[in-house]
Amino acid sequence: MTIEKEIFKKYSVNLAKLIKFGFKEVDNKFIYEKLFKNGEFRAEVTILKSVEVFGKVFEVESGDEYLPLRIGDIQGTFVGEVRKEYAEILTDIRDNCYSQNYFIYPQTNRISNAIISEYGDKPEFMWDKFPDYGVFKNADNNKWYGLVGDIKYSKLGIDNNGSVEIINLKIDKDKIKNLIKRDGFYPAWHMNKTSWITITLDETLSDDVIMDLVNESYSYTVKPKKVRKK
Repeated sequence: MTIEKEIFKKYSVNLAKLIKFGFKEVDNKFIYEKLFKNGEFRAEVTILKSVEVFGKVFEVESGDEYLPLRIGDIQGTFVGEVRKEYAEILTDIRDNCYSQNYFIYPQTNRISNAIISEYGDKPEFMWDKFPDYGVFKNADNNKWYGLVGDIKYSKLGIDNNGSVEIINLKIDKDKIKNLIKRDGFYPAWHMNKTSWITITLDETLSDDVIMDLVNESYSYTVKPKKVRKK
């Protein structure tokens, strides 16, 4: 993972704040430059309106890009200091122009916000070993109805080297058999496959479809009201 992706992971940019911070808007992108390490280096950070962040570091004297910054095998005090100061520039941009999200990808955050709006339940991050895994619990009884995690596509048997955020939901057993035949649905990852299902949050399915299933999963955590006998 690049320095930029690591620092801006789980953050959303506020484009209006970039100009105030010092970015210049050029050809549908925002560009920020800053000298650092006693003026020996120049950082150039570019943010596209698609919110992707790219960065380069140049040696001021030669004008050449400082490539050791990107080569993990190259260590040493000097390279480490350059990386650290560059990371501090990126962190300053993040802290002034971005807002923090619970998760990484847009659909995951939309679903998360919809759950919070509907039920008031914020995700709980329970494991130090898996800091990106969030659990949605019914606040009345702490029963789980959703688990969000970032996993490799290959974990789902998909021929893709990338990663995807998923949500595990509890669904009617008979319904699961048909759902897993459709794109976006998979046998539950790391949970009971009889009563849980995994859904990829990569825009394969609409938010409405996913939220209908979230609502079903939530319903299993609610105790049915007793009917008074007449």
